[in-house]
This record gives sequence, C-alpha cells and structure tokens, in this order.
Amino acid sequence: MKMPKVSIIIPVHNAGRFIEDTIRSIMSETYQNWEIVLVNDHSDDDSIKRIGYMMEEFAEKGMADKISLFHMPEGQRGAANTRNYGVKEAKGRFIAFLDADDLFEPPKLEMQLKFMKENDAAFSFTGYEFADETGIGIEKIVRVPKKMSYRSALKNTTIFTSTVMFDTKKIDKSLIQMPDVPSEDTALWWKILKEGYTAYGLDRPLTLYRRSAGTLSANKKTAIARIWNLYRNVEKLSLPYSMWCFICYAVHAVWRRL
Repeated sequence: MKMPKVSIIIPVHNAGRFIEDTIRSIMSETYQNWEIVLVNDHSDDDSIKRIGYMMEEFAEKGMADKISLFHMPEGQRGAANTRNYGVKEAKGRFIAFLDADDLFEPPKLEMQLKFMKENDAAFSFTGYEFADETGIGIEKIVRVPKKMSYRSALKNTTIFTSTVMFDTKKIDKSLIQMPDVPSEDTALWWKILKEGYTAYGLDRPLTLYRRSAGTLSANKKTAIARIWNLYRNVEKLSLPYSMWCFICYAVHAVWRRL
C-alpha cells in the first residue's frame, strides 16, 4: 500500500540565514513521501535566492516535484495568511507546519504518522527541544501531554506549530485556516479543538525550536498581551475564567523555559 504524502508548509519571510538548513532537515527524514510547500511573504533578503539553490539541487536529483514555491499576492501578508495559502496549495493527505528557522529530527514524520495511525488521530503534536541560533539543541526539552481538549489547551499553550500534523481525511482543509489575529497558531488549535477534536501528544522531542533574538515569541510582554487578547476578544471568555486560564498558562510557560 502506498504511504500517504505529507505536505510540509513553510512560511518564508526574510529567512535567508536559516532556510537551507530547514529544507535539508526535511531531506534527511526517514519517511520520504513528502512535499515542501514554501510560501514567500514578501521577503526582501536573499531567501528566494537560497531557495532557488535548493530547488536546483532537487531538480538535479530528480526530485523537482517534491518542492514548490509560491508568493503571497500584494496586499496579503502575515503568518496566518501565508500558512493558509500553503494549506490550500498542499497536495498531501497530511498537513504539517514548519517555521523557516526550525528543524525536523530525522524520524519525525515516520514516528508521528505511526503514532497518528495507532491513535486514529486527526490532530497530533510532539515534544520539542530548544536550539541556539546555529540550530544545535541545548538539551532543554519540552514534554507534552498525551491528549489535549479545548478546555485543557486554554490553560496550556504547549502545542508548538512546528510539531503539528493534521489528517485531512478526518479534518477538512477548510477548517485548517488560521484566523488573522495575533497568536494565530494557538487560535487555530483552539478553533479545531472547540469543534470536538482531540489533539494527541507524542512525547518525543522531534523538532528543534531555534530561538532567535529577533523572533516575535522572544518578546514576553507581547506574548502575554496576545494570549490575553485571545481569551477575551477571540474566545469571549468571562473575566474570571480568563484570569484562571491565564494563571495556568503562565505557570506552564515558565516551566517550559526553566
């Protein structure tokens, strides 16, 4: 039986320093039925030139059909719109996300697909390891729970974008569209879980999360404001319940970074 294809969506915005390493991490996967869907969000560095080098290498190896590059139209930009564009263009049964500066470990796709089959899962995520700017793991590993519901996810934002995978035979692609709000990825997980799905956690560090000084998530004050906005203005939670969820969120966030 033919193994299902995994579409790996990579939004690209001024990622020239990292994008070749990110693509090569996918090339090293033990599971090889994948496609890379790169979506350029108006980069003005050398990202596109470096992607061009990689596409030439793919073509030389007879793998040109495994990588594609799209460009966001004028007037459309941002992580949510860029990932949504990639999801629409994806041809695989499974959708995975990978940020342009993060890295997959070689058994990531194989282990996660096996895990999803064993659990009949529509939505899964894995553990991950923090890495320095060079992409080397710093042995700080984030453990993940076996399952997360909507209620538990409100209190624990441990689902990391570059670890997520969806089965589009179980979740329609129309639902896998990120809201155009700050912390769009977390908003998407909540939206899907709110529909009654369960997120299954594979407690293995299968992604390297590169923490760069300039990334949005590095700004803790901004992160706090974003999560509070999700509680009150997106999920419309009451003030007392928002405060309770926020306390739980803060405890988990601090614990992940110790």
